[in-house]
Amino acid sequence: MAELLWQPVDIEQTPVEKFRLFVNERHGLSLQSFADLHAWSVAEMDSFWVDLWDFSEVRAQTRGERVRLNPDAMPGVSWFPDARLNYADNLLRRNDDSIAIVFRSENGEERTLTHAQLVAQVASVSRKLRSLGVVSGDRVAGFLPNMPEAIVAALATASVGAVWSSCSPDFGINGVLDRFGQIEPKVLFTADGYHYNGKQHDSLGLVSELVESMPSIEQVVVVDYINAGSLSGAAAKRGSAFSDWANDGLDLPLQTEPLPFNHPLFIMFSSGTTGKPKCIVHGAGGTLLQHIKEHQFHVGLKPNEKLFFFTTCGWMMWNWLISGLATEATLVLYDGSPFYPDGNVVFDYADSVGMHYLGTSAKFIDACNKAGIVPAKTHKLAELKSVLSTGSPLVPESFDYVYSSIKNDVCLSSMSGGTDIISCFALGNPALPVYRGELQCLGLGMDVQAYDEAGNALPAGEKGELVCAQPFPCMPIGFFDDDDGSRYHSAYFDRYDNTWCHGDYVSVTDNAGMVIYGRSDAVLNPGGVRIGTAEIYRQVEKFDEVIESIVIGQQWQNDVRVVLFVRLRDGLSLDEDLSKRLQTYIREQTTPRHMPARVLQVADIPRTRSGKIVELAVRKIVHGENVENVEALANPDALNYFVNRPELQS
Repeated sequence: MAELLWQPVDIEQTPVEKFRLFVNERHGLSLQSFADLHAWSVAEMDSFWVDLWDFSEVRAQTRGERVRLNPDAMPGVSWFPDARLNYADNLLRRNDDSIAIVFRSENGEERTLTHAQLVAQVASVSRKLRSLGVVSGDRVAGFLPNMPEAIVAALATASVGAVWSSCSPDFGINGVLDRFGQIEPKVLFTADGYHYNGKQHDSLGLVSELVESMPSIEQVVVVDYINAGSLSGAAAKRGSAFSDWANDGLDLPLQTEPLPFNHPLFIMFSSGTTGKPKCIVHGAGGTLLQHIKEHQFHVGLKPNEKLFFFTTCGWMMWNWLISGLATEATLVLYDGSPFYPDGNVVFDYADSVGMHYLGTSAKFIDACNKAGIVPAKTHKLAELKSVLSTGSPLVPESFDYVYSSIKNDVCLSSMSGGTDIISCFALGNPALPVYRGELQCLGLGMDVQAYDEAGNALPAGEKGELVCAQPFPCMPIGFFDDDDGSRYHSAYFDRYDNTWCHGDYVSVTDNAGMVIYGRSDAVLNPGGVRIGTAEIYRQVEKFDEVIESIVIGQQWQNDVRVVLFVRLRDGLSLDEDLSKRLQTYIREQTTPRHMPARVLQVADIPRTRSGKIVELAVRKIVHGENVENVEALANPDALNYFVNRPELQS
């Protein structure tokens, strides 16, 4: 049994507990626990999603009586087929002088937007879009930092029924074209630049080049952020200022279009490390319901509380974050590096604004641990109720670090899902205890299980494929420009019939939580034994000498051998002693099959722009194969450290 690290208090005040009582009263039930509630939400799925809708007071022109058409088809189910609603209308339900958004930039700029100011700016941008001829189904793109203007533009896009898509401004020209070039946006919102690691970066040159290559762009709307100058060429002729768009001088109410439940809202992009990124289309109603559920029941979010997630506009956690407005929360945004000028930036921010929920990546938590940062001694964090972590598995040692060095009375919620569902399969719960190394629970209304190769559900503790055995509202509508649905089907439904297969290697725990062992396509297979990469990372990260690592399986002598690459602290070199200590410790703490046959030092490890290490790309390089889309990487030069390593030739 995993070690208990935290117990909830005031459970009766949590939204999930209030929802349990709501369900009991409405249906004459006697559900006694979250486990009972989850079992009911899976067995009575239609009732669950209707109850969530009513409990959270979703705004809609109508919901209709029907919940599902083709109720068991994956893909093919249609949720709430008679409903008419608008995503933006639900996020802009307040129109008063309370604070909706707090923003801080790395260079010290600070701003706030009230709910009334946010509504007014969205209304103005919405009118501009309509005047330009943007209509339902058109695409609008954002090439923006994580700033209030990005949220204004996204909600204005949703208000007219157009489809929003965004990526981070640190992408190169090919990375942007690989994404926006597929969806052909009519309008592009951009900032003139961004801040990162103590430097200003100009975006206008790239945007000018981008517009020359994308004739679909009729208008470029520029946020004056770093005073970088002007657009050039065709972009200059189509350019306008965001300040003019957001303040058109008209004091008119926001107009939102009532749209079908599955009307496209967001186009998200897969990481694209193995080819051109997939364009995943998410519907408005499913996204809204799922985010409301996760914010209120799995985070504990309440009106006026401050929700922060360190993210860019190119990561799905940005879309997840902005939906916090539907719970009338205050969103806390940051643009810049979380380690400039030092590793206390996020914790300084948390203290100064009184964050209630601090969201970040597992990699950030590990990096803070390695850097010896101890906010528990240097910061008050008086309002902090929960630390949220995602992006990769949170190792048990990082659980220890949060409780010993950040704050000992927070709910540490490790979350796992993905861009594919713009949400989570397993995540936290403020009404449940936290056990070391475990995600607290499975998502309500999500029939999540671990399957073996034959498609049989596995008991607790046994490792298998993460699946969802019943439909759920936040399944993608499909992939953009995939008219027959073949690419969508092959991505998630080819492995098991009529079952979503997510591609994670997991086990459900005795506590009804989950442990993630890594991506299935990165699973190691020495001697035919399946090993999740996270099982090895957990051991390696206990070594102070190692900053980070990446492990792959190398095809060798008709089998697979485990190869571990490590990035060490500055000034250290991998010697035989450290290599042997790593191998021995991994073997002792796991099994002989886990022990790396080779341990090699590298100066850097490649990762996506959202911070995930790319095991598949490294594996391709080691085997002499091409990585098709290096633009998807934040540091593509790091691949060079893995090319033609002589140590891997014998």
